[in-house]
Amino acid sequence: MDTEILIIGAGIVGLTVAREISLRYPDSDVTIIEKEPELAAHASGRNSGVLHAGFYYTPDSLKARFTVEGNRLLTAYCLENGLSINRCGKVVVAKNEKELTMISELKKRGDANGVSLQVVDEKYLSEIEPNARTCGKAIFSPSTSTINPSEVVRHIAGNLGTNARLLLGERFVEKSGERSIRTNKRTISYSYLVNAAGLYADKIARHFGLGGRYTLIPFKGLYMAYNDQTLLRRHVYPVPDLRNPFLGVHFTITVDGKVKIGPTAVPAFWRENYKGLANFKVSEFVEVIAFEAGMFLRNSSNFRSLAFEEMRKNFGGHMLQQASILVKHMDVGKAGGFLKPGIRAQLLDKQTMSLVMDFVVERGERSTHILNAVSPAFTCSLSFAKFIVDELEKDL
Repeated sequence: MDTEILIIGAGIVGLTVAREISLRYPDSDVTIIEKEPELAAHASGRNSGVLHAGFYYTPDSLKARFTVEGNRLLTAYCLENGLSINRCGKVVVAKNEKELTMISELKKRGDANGVSLQVVDEKYLSEIEPNARTCGKAIFSPSTSTINPSEVVRHIAGNLGTNARLLLGERFVEKSGERSIRTNKRTISYSYLVNAAGLYADKIARHFGLGGRYTLIPFKGLYMAYNDQTLLRRHVYPVPDLRNPFLGVHFTITVDGKVKIGPTAVPAFWRENYKGLANFKVSEFVEVIAFEAGMFLRNSSNFRSLAFEEMRKNFGGHMLQQASILVKHMDVGKAGGFLKPGIRAQLLDKQTMSLVMDFVVERGERSTHILNAVSPAFTCSLSFAKFIVDELEKDL
């Protein structure tokens, strides 16, 4: 078959790019292929659902550029289309006086990025979130919300223009010509290709001679349920360690008001290492283990300490202990089991052996490859899609 624009991957990034193309070029011919038989099978349906505000990221980063607008656009999309959204807000608390300098740094970043934030004292914190505990000051982010990610993905997919076709169960196999690829079902010719394949974006990019500097290192994220909705009104997060891409154990309020504790960020052993030996691939196992061993030995990106700390979280008691520091009271007896796991598709720079903190996009001959679309990619998606299509237009 022939198509003008071919998009590999029907996660939130691939679908919002398709949507943006359809809005700008309603007469264009867009095809999206997705290897799974259903939508939202991976990161786009397994993430926390939090719409981040955008104050963690340095002002010169792509994440800072897209998160604030992305939050606004996706909030408006949910409200306009009657989709679930919990506009509960979020507080970031300090565990000790030493962390107060990071409260100031987060406020500075938020101001630079155009995020509406308040630095509040303990008295005001007790009014907006009575159960949160902090040392002196905290940050209040009113624009942080929660949505149902699977619901959003399916709504966007179901409301693409008539010029767009979505092919499920269609897996990229190889590049088969100058402007064609082979899938498990057919050969597809295209005028332009967008690689938004998430966990496999780096491998697909290599078929086009790109992405050679990078490889993907998967991290498994697990949340625990907490069976008492009266515990908190808002998300409660700790001050993060900005040297790594993870935000630490926190409390998330779901779209329907339930409470989750987590997540872990445990190094996984293959790309879809969700549970047991499901989706096990020997080649991926060998490759991932080799890179993780190298990072462990060199302790690049503080990987050794990170790995030990995250492995401890697999034992629920340690994760609950970390969470309990953030609140005044919590009944550990109300903690439930682990919820559906997710995999963070985290890019590794093989030259520096460091985890890549920002989005990475590489352009080739009539193609764009989105190599590192990690959190907060869901929040950024509508804004990020505008950027991708702006870049695409340069070649059209």
